[in-house]
Amino acid sequence: MIDRATIQSDGASRRNPGPAAIGGVIMDESGQVLAEVSEVIGIATNNVAEYKALLTTLSKARDLGIKTVDVRLDSELIVRQVEGRYCTKKPELQKLLSQVIGLLRSFDGYTIGHVPRARNRHADSLANQALDARSI
Repeated sequence: MIDRATIQSDGASRRNPGPAAIGGVIMDESGQVLAEVSEVIGIATNNVAEYKALLTTLSKARDLGIKTVDVRLDSELIVRQVEGRYCTKKPELQKLLSQVIGLLRSFDGYTIGHVPRARNRHADSLANQALDARSI
């Protein structure tokens, strides 16, 4: 089991809604990559892609037996919704938010915070690689 890891995830949508993909990276406390996620999810809005990227990456972290996660996202909207500071009226996003909160509670502990896009490049790159590969 791994005591603590940092999770970064990102969703990408070309057009909104449009072809979408997710990317995520899980790193140990020294910054070594433990796992990556990169896949096309079909047609989705950017916000749906952001949530699905987080859900998939959190699930991967749980499967790896990580006890505590530090989630860092460049989507301020998603961070604030998870924190309960912003709400959403869209049923699809409410459902995804509920799933994220449920997954977060399955860990022994977690933190969540916003980072600038420049500090989330790895996850962004993984999402865009999946979209680019789909176009080939």
